[in-house]
Amino acid sequence: MGARGVRKPISGYAWGMQPRYADDLQVALGIADRVDVLTLERFRAADLRVETKPDMTPVSDADRAAERLIRDMLRQFRSRDGVTGEEEAPVEGLSGRRWIIDPIDGTKNYVRGVPVWATLIALEDNGAIVLGIVSAPALKQRWFAAKGLGAYAGRSAAAARRIHVSQVGRVSDASLSYSSLDGWSDRNQLRAFLRLAQTCWRTRAFGDFWSYMLVAEGAVDIASEPELNLYDMAALVPIVTEAGGRFTSLEGEDGPWGHNAIATNGHLHNPALEILNSVRD
Repeated sequence: MGARGVRKPISGYAWGMQPRYADDLQVALGIADRVDVLTLERFRAADLRVETKPDMTPVSDADRAAERLIRDMLRQFRSRDGVTGEEEAPVEGLSGRRWIIDPIDGTKNYVRGVPVWATLIALEDNGAIVLGIVSAPALKQRWFAAKGLGAYAGRSAAAARRIHVSQVGRVSDASLSYSSLDGWSDRNQLRAFLRLAQTCWRTRAFGDFWSYMLVAEGAVDIASEPELNLYDMAALVPIVTEAGGRFTSLEGEDGPWGHNAIATNGHLHNPALEILNSVRD
């Protein structure tokens, strides 16, 4: 592909050392470049077509076109790998690796003209999520990480800066971000979530991928959601963890496997989980 995306050292990193997933990261960044063009062209388009899926969530023609583009490029450059995405059936691979994609995370924002949405691309290698890209072109921002490479943010890979979680050590000093209160009642944890929110210094509903990227940048200390799919979370995990944070389910299982999530700077993880599990509705 010519490795569109990473052409220079990132924040001084010696790409000539070729860590294990450097080539995969270059491929994925190049795919994100192409998808950003497509999604931005359809964002706020007068003829954007929106349908309601069986689970009552919206899907636009941009979602479907973006996923097709990602799959087509993966078929060209990583043909032995499997693919799991939001809009189409999974494809089994032969390599023990799987790409997990969400073409537009934040579709409700996208169809309403709110610029907080992103394309999520992750790589799973033998059961571990080892690479993640979150590309939010309407915000003119991208975050990415790969195992052993660290986590980065910037408008482009060449201009990206390395990012780290905060060092806040007390929940009472923490900033908490979330998406909505929906789902917490279904888990009988609305009272517990409100207790966590009231214990924190500050709460804001930045929502979706953005909450977790702000944790990785150190601008937010805790992010949590009660209902998520694998494709909502996979790309977030290596960015948070390579930035020094922790990403688990609400039951404390590391990774994106639990249908829900809490991400923190690490220092606050156990205290936040204790509060979330302290009371049931």
